[in-house]
Amino acid sequence: MPRCERFVPKRGARKTLSLGTPRFNPPELAAVAANEGVEAAWQLAYARFGAHAPLHVDGDFAVALRDDDGRIFAAVDRFAVRPLCFRREGDEIIVAERADDAAAKTTGLQPQAIFDYLYFHVIPAPRTIFDDVIRLSGGTSITFFHGIVETCRWWTPTFVERETRPFRELRSEFRTILRESVARQTGPGVTGCFLSGGTDSSTVAGMLRDVTGDAPNTFSIGFDAAGYDEMAYAKIAARHFGARHHEYYVTPDDVVASLPKVAAFYDQPFGNSSVVPAYYCASMARNAGVSKILAGDGGDELFGGNTRYAKQRVFEIYENVPQLLRKHVLERIFDERSAFGKLRPFSKAASYIAQARTPLPDRMQMYNLLARVGHQEIFVPEFLSSVDVDDPARQQRVTFAGVDAASLVNRMLGFDWKYTLADNDLPKVVGATSLAGLPAGFPLLDARLVEFSLRLAPALKLKRLTLRWFFKEALRGYLPDEILAKQKHGFGLPFGPWLVRGGALLDMAAASLDGLARRGIVRPEFLQRLMRDLLPSAPGYYGELVWILMMLEQWWSRHDARAAQARRPAPV
Repeated sequence: MPRCERFVPKRGARKTLSLGTPRFNPPELAAVAANEGVEAAWQLAYARFGAHAPLHVDGDFAVALRDDDGRIFAAVDRFAVRPLCFRREGDEIIVAERADDAAAKTTGLQPQAIFDYLYFHVIPAPRTIFDDVIRLSGGTSITFFHGIVETCRWWTPTFVERETRPFRELRSEFRTILRESVARQTGPGVTGCFLSGGTDSSTVAGMLRDVTGDAPNTFSIGFDAAGYDEMAYAKIAARHFGARHHEYYVTPDDVVASLPKVAAFYDQPFGNSSVVPAYYCASMARNAGVSKILAGDGGDELFGGNTRYAKQRVFEIYENVPQLLRKHVLERIFDERSAFGKLRPFSKAASYIAQARTPLPDRMQMYNLLARVGHQEIFVPEFLSSVDVDDPARQQRVTFAGVDAASLVNRMLGFDWKYTLADNDLPKVVGATSLAGLPAGFPLLDARLVEFSLRLAPALKLKRLTLRWFFKEALRGYLPDEILAKQKHGFGLPFGPWLVRGGALLDMAAASLDGLARRGIVRPEFLQRLMRDLLPSAPGYYGELVWILMMLEQWWSRHDARAAQARRPAPV
């Protein structure tokens, strides 16, 4: 059950809220956790190490405690696998797993957070949808003492880019860490794993077999939609590792049946459409008797597997062109705004130059849905006047500049550790599995594997334009060649293509957008144009915009219902 606690700064009365599965590193702390409980171990860790206590703890965790002096301390793990939100109420701190639990009954919704959601498709920490409710970012903590709240980073990853050990030695260490990471994540009962057919999930499946000595229970989702179904690769991995393989094909009717429940389960709007197939996959595992499911999230972000890493390296080549040639020749000839630059033979060159001229991280958002369509086109003037449309870009620049790395690939990895992992993919998996009634584990985010990644040379992660070179080469001969050669995909939902087929899914989307049109956020005429003209023209692209708008309304309508229920007087 979600936990919510009120902490009053009172001396001589210890109190602890501990979530997740922390592993205490010093033997003394580990012994206290085993003999006296996790809460006692956290109190001792804080007494010994103060705000540095989380540095001596691995695993996924969130903690809030009050020490003997009345000081209140709270922290989350490196990637915020276990979320923690707080709100100050006078001289007290309300701490909760969920933002909606931390909010007061009268707490309003933040317009800026709504804009952030539509920009990112999630609301990045530390902001939440609720006024005055803060979500701790990964690797951060707060201390509340003498009426002052201080926020600090207890963990800042530092990339060491001078690894010179031979490949064979690195491969051996890597495989050992992988195996031990999966072993630490297996629990009592049956442990299963997601299997998309990619390198990460396939590796987890294989290591699960090696650790348990038994056929792994694997679970895959397919779609009856061209370009989306990856079941063939999942079957290759399942056969290779002798898995007990389970499959389910998600349909548009499944989306209609589950979407309201999924939207309502989250404590604030959440727009990653992969949450629906992840939920069905976790439910299938639960029904098969699995007690814990492992996910492969993190491999791309630790070892350079996302296609944008290679794409941004191609753009960086432009920096090597002499400045005079760039400025006075290429940028004049190949201008996207000119008639010449819009001609089909030259438009790609003009687009390349326009993107290459834009510095990171702004360049990665040049095709953001809001920016491409236009803020004035989408939003009503009153809403636009209440938000700062440039704030998301500023947030990203601060994060990108704060990555302690020299190489381009490591700077992008550090950036993605927040925006892709902590704010998006991990909440997707944790939310989907929790709704299905299963705990999830992330062996590829084990602390030792993270430290290994920090030391690995950038050229071994992205070798020229070859993504995650080291990961694949280190597992060559272990994973099937077809898996090593395949393109990244995952459980992406073909929502747009399904939507244009019509039926109940289209009816649900239209009804949701009609409800949103009455909230004074999005122009009703734009919503009509989106469904009538834009969606049919590019279902995959504009379907994503329909999805995030629909999920916003689905969440909002249920929030309104809960708020009305909370205001209703209790029966006499």
